[in-house]
Amino acid sequence: MLVAVDGAAYATWPVSTARRGYRTPTGTYRPYSLQRMHYSKLYDFTPMPYSIFFHGGYAIHGTFEVRNLGRPVSHGCIRLAPERAQSLFELIQAQGPQNTTIEISP
Repeated sequence: MLVAVDGAAYATWPVSTARRGYRTPTGTYRPYSLQRMHYSKLYDFTPMPYSIFFHGGYAIHGTFEVRNLGRPVSHGCIRLAPERAQSLFELIQAQGPQNTTIEISP
């Protein structure tokens, strides 16, 4: 994941996206909901710390399965290490969701 602020590179972090049989949506989005802690109703109330929802039920969020970062393992969400998800969450709060663009390319 490349994070930029005002067009300047801010950080690059490893992520996990959708595994075989699932998809991570591509396109350009704005976050519509930020939740410090969310529990997935679809997947056994799995904790999703620092959730940034951007399309339907898809979110960028922290994961405690950091050993899998860099590999496709999710049901479609974009997973980050918890401390990086917190940094991104706080950056979006500071900049404002309305001033944030999320671009996901294949």
